[in-house]
Amino acid sequence: MGKNVGNPDRIVRLVIAVLAVVGALNTAGALSIVLWLVAAIMAVTAVVGFCPLYRLFGMNTCPIDQR
Repeated sequence: MGKNVGNPDRIVRLVIAVLAVVGALNTAGALSIVLWLVAAIMAVTAVVGFCPLYRLFGMNTCPIDQR
């Protein structure tokens, strides 16, 4: 499992995760749950540097690992 998420992409994902957490804290119900899931997925893919959807679609924004 090589990295396929580059640094600019990782920063954007972390910003989205933070915004989703803020949104989840300010809402309730199903929307809050969805925002928590979005935040978790974005944070994990940013930290790990791997996005399964990128692999599925053959995308790669990481300049180091070009497979």
